[in-house]
Amino acid sequence: MNTFGFNFDNTYEKLPDNFYHKSAATPVDFPEIVAFNGTLAEKLGLDAEALHSKEGREIFAGNKMPEGASGISQAYAGHQFGNLSMLGDGRAVLIGEQVTPGGARFDIQLKGSGRTAFSRSGDGRAPIGPMLREYIISEAMYALGIPTSRSLAVVTSGEGVTREEILPGGILTRVAASHLRVGTFEYAVRTDDEADVKTLADYAISRHYAELESLPDAEKYMQFLNQVIDRQAALLSKWMLAGFIHGVMNTDNMTISGETIDYGPCAFMDSYHPATVFSSIDMNGRYQYQNQPAIGQWNLARFAETLLTLIDEDKDTAISRAQEALSGYGKLYEAYWLDGMREKLGLMEASEDDEALITELLDMMVAVEADYTQTFRLMSLGKLEEAEVVKAEGFSEWKKKWQKRLGQQDADAEEIEKMMKSVNPAVIPRNHLVEKALDEAMHHGDYSHFNTLNEVLSRPFDDAHDEIYKTPPEETEAVHQTFCGT
Repeated sequence: MNTFGFNFDNTYEKLPDNFYHKSAATPVDFPEIVAFNGTLAEKLGLDAEALHSKEGREIFAGNKMPEGASGISQAYAGHQFGNLSMLGDGRAVLIGEQVTPGGARFDIQLKGSGRTAFSRSGDGRAPIGPMLREYIISEAMYALGIPTSRSLAVVTSGEGVTREEILPGGILTRVAASHLRVGTFEYAVRTDDEADVKTLADYAISRHYAELESLPDAEKYMQFLNQVIDRQAALLSKWMLAGFIHGVMNTDNMTISGETIDYGPCAFMDSYHPATVFSSIDMNGRYQYQNQPAIGQWNLARFAETLLTLIDEDKDTAISRAQEALSGYGKLYEAYWLDGMREKLGLMEASEDDEALITELLDMMVAVEADYTQTFRLMSLGKLEEAEVVKAEGFSEWKKKWQKRLGQQDADAEEIEKMMKSVNPAVIPRNHLVEKALDEAMHHGDYSHFNTLNEVLSRPFDDAHDEIYKTPPEETEAVHQTFCGT
């Protein structure tokens, strides 16, 4: 009898076997659960109480495979900082696809579980810090309403991992709608079998865009491209609206489902500046905050290239149709972003002057290095006079224009405030707080700050949190660089 509630149906393994390798996690001797997401476990149809046990930690460590599991590491390629590489899961094992009681399907993957066929010179392991970082940030993103993979558990391995120093090892159990990436298609188009791209596209459509399956091939794959473009435009707008910087927008980190995935050197901005970069490996600022929408389009162009033979038999026609679809990305993104910014400013009715009003505010925020999150939250609470942006030249004139716009709307102040407070968070995973939690856990075995921070971030729109979680860091506390953790 399955006492954990696992209900695996592993469809990815029905793809040609060159898309994956059978892989088993490398057992560890002393696993301990240090983070467990009981709410997510229940959503997946799992027995949270049973999993939060000795048997559960054996599963999360990869020491024991639950009923129906079948470990594989997926093959994919990817443009990394613009350069194509053949890749694959070098430190992750997909143990199965969980089908929930409601019929939804989710990948369950162990990350940091040991070497695979794709590990090359790597050890397949991960320090506990980056695994905890992904847990914190992915769950915070979920609470903010941003499409994302999620974190079910983190275990310590009881073993040291050698990086610049010897660090405690950790294994993350990641949950995602799937791990299909733009890079998976880049891999498929470069295999020896020309049918692989069509096989993969049909699988992706069946899994994420089933409404397209009944269309004739001539339209099905074109609509598939359009749908992925739309989801990515929506996702990128949510990143920008939240002040989130992914840090490594390689094509192997861009999902077909439209979820955020692979939280490495990611971070949320404190002071607003469009050129902000945190990642220690992004030497030239390719993935800086303001570049993210354009990089999204660049990645989508690489995706479109893999579908050309499916879009039309005539290459020139296929290219023309793909280019037309890609040319619509900018308008989609701009519309999503503009609608989101209107909500942040309490503008419930659109006006042609809105973009200018928004841009003027952002320019003033740059000028005085105003905190991004705090500025909009204070605006939501009717306390804009407490924000740093009031020191900017021209602020008084801007405020009059904004208040005039609010007064022209067919909505009362209570409605406007409610909307603004629902989209402008009081708390985000601020870098200095995240780093403190990771340092205490990784170097001192103290998870109290980690647990408290996760609880706070699960309610991002609640003003009842302590001020320490709502205020920007002091200059001496600010964290300006984040690291990948591989």
